This record gives sequence, C-alpha cells and structure tokens, in this order.
Amino acid sequence: MMRIDIAGWTREAMAGDHQAFRAIFESADRWGFDGAWFSEFRLPQSDWQYPSPLLLASALLARTERLRVGTAVLVLPLHHPLMLAEEIAQLDFQSGGRIDVGIGRGTEPASLASLEIAADSTRERFETGARILRNALRGDTVAASDGPWKFAPRKLAPLPLQRPHPPIYVAGSTEETLGFALAEDLPLLLSLEPPETAQLERLAHAAPQQVRNLRPLLARSSLARYVCIGANAAQVRQQLDGLWEKLYARRVYFAAKRGLAAADVPPIDQPKVLREQFIHGTPEQCHAQILALRERLGLRSLRCIFNANGLWSNDAALAAMELFAQEVLPALHQPEPVNA
Repeated sequence: MMRIDIAGWTREAMAGDHQAFRAIFESADRWGFDGAWFSEFRLPQSDWQYPSPLLLASALLARTERLRVGTAVLVLPLHHPLMLAEEIAQLDFQSGGRIDVGIGRGTEPASLASLEIAADSTRERFETGARILRNALRGDTVAASDGPWKFAPRKLAPLPLQRPHPPIYVAGSTEETLGFALAEDLPLLLSLEPPETAQLERLAHAAPQQVRNLRPLLARSSLARYVCIGANAAQVRQQLDGLWEKLYARRVYFAAKRGLAAADVPPIDQPKVLREQFIHGTPEQCHAQILALRERLGLRSLRCIFNANGLWSNDAALAAMELFAQEVLPALHQPEPVNA
C-alpha cells in the first residue's frame, strides 16, 4: 500500500476565501488522500495568508476525520525547540495522532534579519534544534548548557500520542543537511527542485560508506511529483502546453533572486522535466508511472502536486484530484503482493 498525499498550496494558491481553501482539504479527506503538506514562510516580503503551518494544521485537522497534515517544512532556526516540541505535542493530541513534522534549515535572509538571527548560525541552530526536538518529543529529559539555546533539564509533558514521537522528516539539498539526516536516521522529504536524483547523488557523496543500500531509508521517505492527469491524451497535452511558459517565468523569477540574469536561465527541457519531476497521462499511465517509481526507489509515500505549485488554478487542481481519487488511488491503496 502506498501513502498518497497532496502538496503545492503555496504563494498565490493560498489566496482568497479561507472557507474555500479549507474545502480543498475537506474534499481530499473524503476522497481518500492520506495527507497534506504546508510550508513555513515567516515575515514574508509578499502576501502570504498562512505563515504558520502549525496554525493552519490545527484548523484543517479539526475539520477532517482521517487526513494527516505535515509541515514541509518548519524552519528550525526560527524556533526555540522546547516551545516547538510543546506545540507539536499539543497538536498531535488534538488531532488524535495525525501530525507529521518536516524540518529544514531555511535560507530566507529577510526573515533571519527581522528576527535578529545570524545567517551563519543556521546550521548549528538546525542540527541542535532537531536533536532537542526529537528527544523532547520522545519523552527524554533535555538540557542545553551551550550553543544557541541554554536551559536547565526539562521533560515535555504531556507527550504526543504517536510513539516514540510523531514522524520527523528532513528536507534539504546540501550534502551537509542530507548527511545529517542519514547520520540521525531521519527519513527525507525529497523535493522537486532539485530532483531527487541530484539529492541522492549528494547523499552518496556526503556519506559514501553509509549509502550502500538506501532502500530502507527511502521506504520511510516521501517524494514530491507534479501530477498532470486527464481522461485522455488530448486533455493532458492541453494542460501541459499551457504550463511551460509559466514554469519558465517562475524559474527566471527565482533565478533573479539569486542574482542570475534571465538570459542565463536555460530553456526548459520538457522531456527531461516530465521524466524527472512529473507523473502525467491518463489514469492508467499515472498508475503505471507511480508503480515504476516505487519499484525503482523503494518509495512508499508520494506527495502529489496537482496545482503545479499554484500555476494551475485550485478548480483545475480539484478536478484532477477527483479523477485521480476515483481512478488511481484505490489501486495504490491495495496491499502489495507478498513478493513485491
């Protein structure tokens, strides 16, 4: 059985009426999707209705019955790990054990500056915070005498329902972060950018002696993919034809934030992007591609992005989700053959 979650509700995709936004995930719950994931962008320089994923998770978990909600990610350097552990434990209790915790280091300079956090401290704050967070959530007595935070021995109470602690995932693209996840035996949130092939290559380079067999780690990890599904090939082609220009414009925008000129951003290699970042086609083709991914990587969890991270409308995303839920999801939720 595969876990199939939804993701991609960021930026403009979150704009508008809260009840309409909430209804997306109430529908996902009814249709049988397993989870939804949300990002954290604190003190953003543009409109962002939901800067706190834990507050959003609280609202959605209160309106759903079985859908899990995850953070992709909580930016650990921005938080005191004891306070964060306490909030996660409360949310886990409120939801009946339906919270997933994705963590990352974060790189947004404006947020760090606003909160008076030195950029060169984020590596230590991330790694120290991750260890304190996990230890506190599993009921250990934690203390810190040096480093970013200093506090006397404390023990979290009450503890979360999920034992030994709510699932904790690491998102990252650098060798340092990927190596940290491997050393701490924490599963990964594998991303779209860069594709997981690049992440796994960096992971192997960071810790070559530890990655002879990554399949057990990948079986606990989660992979993101754009999903473009249609009843027939013409519908799929129409959706994709309208996407490439928007996707390229977004790449140019983010390249500019890194100081790269538009002329230096290469055109999109459509076959390569479809191969590395998409599930696409009719329901039968989408199902086959997901099974091939599972076979190749040993993955058991997929984060499906039906709205192209906001480049397709919420209405279009909902239609795609419903078709996927009707035609693909039931087969993916079937137990795997014993010899799989």
